[in-house]
Amino acid sequence: MRTTFDACRLPKLSVGLATRPPTLVWETTGVTDGFVIRYPVWPGDSAEQLLVALREAGVRLAEVPVRDLVDCIGRVANRFLDSSDPLRQEAIDLLVPTAGISKEMASEILTGMARDWTADRLTELLQRELQDPGVLDGFRRVDEGRRVRAEGPLLTFHVGAGTVPGVSVTSMIRALLVKSAVLLKPGLGDVVLPVLFAGALAEEAPELSGAMAVTYWPGGSSPLEGLALQRAEAVVVYGSDEVVESLRARTPVTTRFISYHHRLSLGLVGREALTAARAPDVARMAAHAVSMFDQRGCVSPHAIYVEEGGAVDPGEWAALLASAMADLEVEIPGGQLTASEASAVHQMRGSAELREASGSGVRVFRGDESFWTVILEDEMNFTPSCLNRVVSVVPTPDLGGVAGSLGKVGRHLQTVAIEGAEDRLSMLAEALGRAGATRVTSFEKAPWPPPWWRHDGASVLAGLIRWIDLEE
Repeated sequence: MRTTFDACRLPKLSVGLATRPPTLVWETTGVTDGFVIRYPVWPGDSAEQLLVALREAGVRLAEVPVRDLVDCIGRVANRFLDSSDPLRQEAIDLLVPTAGISKEMASEILTGMARDWTADRLTELLQRELQDPGVLDGFRRVDEGRRVRAEGPLLTFHVGAGTVPGVSVTSMIRALLVKSAVLLKPGLGDVVLPVLFAGALAEEAPELSGAMAVTYWPGGSSPLEGLALQRAEAVVVYGSDEVVESLRARTPVTTRFISYHHRLSLGLVGREALTAARAPDVARMAAHAVSMFDQRGCVSPHAIYVEEGGAVDPGEWAALLASAMADLEVEIPGGQLTASEASAVHQMRGSAELREASGSGVRVFRGDESFWTVILEDEMNFTPSCLNRVVSVVPTPDLGGVAGSLGKVGRHLQTVAIEGAEDRLSMLAEALGRAGATRVTSFEKAPWPPPWWRHDGASVLAGLIRWIDLEE
């Protein structure tokens, strides 16, 4: 059984770097018992060589038609989706120890992510963002007397968070679509898919292999990080508020800086969805939204506000949600938690159980051999989850009051999933948008926004593109 993974995939460069550069020293870090990740240490001269070579590859990448890029990426996506392809099986097997998720969850995540990397989905992304993707290949007429073209950065430096596998690959693909060479530092929990993707894309299109480099290092520890922040034309960062703030401060003011800081999501259930016939289905969809990615995604609900006055009251619905969470634990088990993660779950459970024992009206539903937990609150207060399938059910007399109760939570609010309240949906969306939400959807769609969603309220390609007007 494999026990080591090299968190590095470098192009075979004319300057002498090989897939595993002989001049670099390799270090290791453990992720689970018995499994080790290796990564290279980057001295200044080797870091300089890599960045020079990537920028040279970026010049060549600009000559590749965007349609060819889409087709090449799509072929790799199809391999990840093909159950008979060894690449898919290798990815699933490696995600279990490196991302700390179950094999069933790894399969779900890989399918959901790779589906958005297919040629059809990427073509639709380009068309929605640019109307005419041909502007990436050359000047195209837009009106009388004017032509335009879109140009991507020569080199984009990406820093991944590592909380959800595959997010870093999506970030790489967006840069490749606008013909930018890529240097990616993935987070520790997301090293597998970027390395496998870069390797598979190099096999499908050797002419693109020089334009991608994936290499892990502990944040802030490598000379390559500082050089990349100075040399890249664009920097894309996923991470905590503190990580984003630190990297932004070290990035030149002339460099495009795109950040996706800490985000969290919520759910709302209206009394219209709390009928005897409908409530169990809503609970099952909510359980799936909470449990996907083991609740580590920015789209994962931390709390679900349930409106009073329905045929099924919030306490009864919380029991339905708990039952659905238990069923899902069998179908898609939760992953292996670190000691600190398990401690956080136990602390949140213990605090809620003390309140329950005091007769406050709080109720706790929990798994015996797993970590899923549903906490029925007795007051309309938002409490962030400790993650790993721990969710609060918050009774509320009227969904219309939820947005106004969020306060400072709104600055980190992203997705809100709503079931029921169909006649009030626009009104609720307006209020939630003012509170900070950037996406209102259903529980079913919450885990999987389409590739063209306006991530955190902004276009996913616009920040990478520089427009050039040619006035005739």
